[in-house]
Amino acid sequence: MATRNLLRRLDLTTLQLFLAVFEEGTLTRAAEREAIAVSAASKRLLELEQAVGAALFERKARGMALTPAGETLLHHARRVLRDVENIGIELAEHASGVRGYVRMMANLSAIVEFLPEDLRAFSSVHEQIKIDLEERPSGGIVEGVADSLVDLGICSGDADTRGLETAHYRHDRLALVMPGDHPLAKRASIAFAQTLDFDHIGLHSASSINQRTHLAARQAGRALRLRIHVPGFDAVCRMVQAGMGVGVLPMQVFEAMGRQLGLAAVALDDDWAARSLVIVVRDSDALSPVSRLLFDHLRTVEAGI
Repeated sequence: MATRNLLRRLDLTTLQLFLAVFEEGTLTRAAEREAIAVSAASKRLLELEQAVGAALFERKARGMALTPAGETLLHHARRVLRDVENIGIELAEHASGVRGYVRMMANLSAIVEFLPEDLRAFSSVHEQIKIDLEERPSGGIVEGVADSLVDLGICSGDADTRGLETAHYRHDRLALVMPGDHPLAKRASIAFAQTLDFDHIGLHSASSINQRTHLAARQAGRALRLRIHVPGFDAVCRMVQAGMGVGVLPMQVFEAMGRQLGLAAVALDDDWAARSLVIVVRDSDALSPVSRLLFDHLRTVEAGI
């Protein structure tokens, strides 16, 4: 019953008023900003506090300050109002000719190696479908799909997909990247264990490459000499170029970023260095028509179907 009563009180006008009181510091200025009578604003705020079951503001001589309950409501109110604003934007886009919208997440490897060309090919055929792409580590992608934050995700094939439906997307191969004059640069291929005498440049701790390299070092009975963590592939290449150490990157990333910096790459011949990327969805049969179009495109693009 309390939840139902709260839902009745949480209309957009009341949330906007609540936010205005926080931002303006007084009920009078908030009511003026929202073009509502002070008495009506006071009544709305009182009814909201009654529905919440807690005071949202402390009334002080110099204005109104949020209580702990008010801080909690502020976080949710901002998100709700932002989502409503986004709904308006997206519906306006439908009215102007955009006929579909797909939300997706992908890890850094997919975004740098494959998605630019794959999404360009998709968009050339489906010009009126808008794609909202967000970069996340593989674990965050699975969580985002499971929580319905996105329609589909692309993550490492060895991620725990928590029983979600998966489909193959792409294969890639990891390589050791180093300066052109490095002692290992002339090798045709190399085992990762043979790199452990050198300092390494690591990606952020949540990345699948970081997790794979640390596991491989432990299995070899060695510690990974990690000199620095960096947020992305371009930063790995620049740190390697500066002589800070060697790095592990997908070979296609090296071709796109590292070669022009004068770096060298040697393929890792460990089994784990041959990777797969997978598409993750909750239920492909329940996808919207436009999301299904993108799903079918991505799961067949490597085979050229």
